[in-house]
Amino acid sequence: MLLLPAPISYRTVNTNTLKYISLLTLTLQNAILGLSMRYARTRPGEIFLSSTAVLMAEFAKLITCLFLVFNEEGKDAQKFVRSLHKTIIANPVDTLKVCVPSLVYIVQNNLLYVSASHLDAATYQVTYQLKILTTAMFAVVILRRKLLTTQWGALLLLVMGIVLVQLAQTVTGGGSSDSTSSSGGNDAASSSSSGPEQNRMLGLWAALGACFLSGFAGIYFEKILKGAEISVWMRNVQLSLLSIPFGLLTCFVNDGSRIFEHGFFHGYDFFVWYLVLLQAGGGLIVAVVVKYADNILKGFATSLAIIISCVASIYIFDFNLTLQFSFGAALVIASIFMYGYDPSARSGPKTTAQTASDEEKLLPRV
Repeated sequence: MLLLPAPISYRTVNTNTLKYISLLTLTLQNAILGLSMRYARTRPGEIFLSSTAVLMAEFAKLITCLFLVFNEEGKDAQKFVRSLHKTIIANPVDTLKVCVPSLVYIVQNNLLYVSASHLDAATYQVTYQLKILTTAMFAVVILRRKLLTTQWGALLLLVMGIVLVQLAQTVTGGGSSDSTSSSGGNDAASSSSSGPEQNRMLGLWAALGACFLSGFAGIYFEKILKGAEISVWMRNVQLSLLSIPFGLLTCFVNDGSRIFEHGFFHGYDFFVWYLVLLQAGGGLIVAVVVKYADNILKGFATSLAIIISCVASIYIFDFNLTLQFSFGAALVIASIFMYGYDPSARSGPKTTAQTASDEEKLLPRV
C-alpha cells in the first residue's frame, strides 16, 4: 500500500510536464509559422510558388500520417493495408464527406500565403484570430450551438481589436512594407523586383477569406464526422489524400504557365523546404498536444505567439509598433481568454466522454 502514491505522483508530474511542453510547442509553432511565411514571401531573390508549397505540405503530412498509422497497427504491414482499405476504400461515403474540408483547407492555405505576402507578420497574426468569430458564427448557424454571454462579449472585443490593428497600420503606412520600400539601396530594389508588390487591402481580404473558410471547415467537419471511431492520424490520411488532387488542380490553374516555364520547384531552397515541413507539422503538432492543453493553455499559446510576432517583427521587418496597435492586440488577447473561459469547469473535472468530445472538435483544424 505504501508504494501506491508513487506512481500517482509520477503521473501527475508527467502530465504537468506535458502541459508545459504543449504550451511551448503551440506558442513557437504559431509564432514561427507566421514570421517564416512573411520572410519567405518578401526576402530578396527568386520567389517560390506558394501553390506548390501548399501541395508539398500535404504530401509531407500524408507521409507522416501513414507512418503513424503503420505504427498504430503494430508495424504490421497486413493490418496496416487492411486498416487503410476498411477506412478509405470500403467506406466511400465517409471518405467523400471529407472532400469538402479537403478543398476548403487547400484554398485556405493558399489564401494564408497571399495574406502573409501583403501583411506584416504581427498584423497577419492578429487578424487571423478572426477565425474565432467565424467558427462561432458557423457553430450557431449549422450546429445550433448557444454561446455564453461572455463569449458574445469576447467576439465583440475581438472585432474591436482587429479593427484597431488594421486602422493603426493604415495610419502608419503599413509597417515593414513601407520601411522596406523607403530604405533605398540594392536590397530594396531586389526585394521589390522578386517579391510580390505590397497590397495591404489584398492581404486583408485574403486573411478574412482564410478566417471564413477555417470557421466553416472546422464546424462542417465536426457536424459530419462527430462520433466516428477513426484515429486522428487516419483522419489526416483521408484529408491529405483528398487534398492532393485539389492542390494539383490549384497549382496548374493558378500557376500553370510559370510551372511549365520555370519548373515546379522554382525558387525552392533550404528555407522553403523548412517552411513546407513547418506548415505540414504544425497541424499535426496541435492534434497531439490538444490532449494535454486546455483552453487556458491554448489562450496563453496564442497570446504569446502574438507578442512574439510583434517583438520579432520590430527587429526583423522594421515593424512600427504603435500604441493603437498595442491596444488592439491587447483586446484580441483578452477576447481569446474570454472566449475560452468556461464557468462550468469550476463545478468539477470533465468526464472522459466530455474530454474526448472537446478533442474531437479540435481535430479537423489541421
